[in-house]
Amino acid sequence: MVSRFPEPIRSIALKHRELVKFALVGGTCFVIDTVLFFGIKTVVLPNNPVTAKIIATLVATIVSYILNREWSFRTRGGRERHHEALLFFLVNGIGIVLNSIPLYVARYAFHLQEPHVSRLTEEISDFLSAQIIGTLIAMAFRWYGYKNWVFPDENGRKGRSIEDEKELGHS
Repeated sequence: MVSRFPEPIRSIALKHRELVKFALVGGTCFVIDTVLFFGIKTVVLPNNPVTAKIIATLVATIVSYILNREWSFRTRGGRERHHEALLFFLVNGIGIVLNSIPLYVARYAFHLQEPHVSRLTEEISDFLSAQIIGTLIAMAFRWYGYKNWVFPDENGRKGRSIEDEKELGHS
């Protein structure tokens, strides 16, 4: 797929393929998280938006582990799977806290919720604080954590896939 990109985008994408894959997985999980967050917050837990955010993020995290392990960081490793999974979920646990802090501050420190503000202001605040600010903070932390703690060895798993070889231009 990357081979169809025009230069210099192709070279940049190949050079930073882990980051590109991480971003694609992140985008997918962002959609999952956003849909679940607003669905749970609206239908199931209208008075508990932080709990709704935590539940949505947990589901997105499980999907993220599978996609990151099997695609984004498929050649990385260096740890036994149970140790890797434990570190992944520890990094993501911290990520969930980091992701939830801006929403918590907006809702409970700045009182950006009804009746203090309009419903529209509350929804915009929830989206910006939880889905944009929180996600960006947590994403930066996760990228660092995955590369340095969860999947530390660049060639920690045996063999590259055919896809990896094609991306590198070896086939």
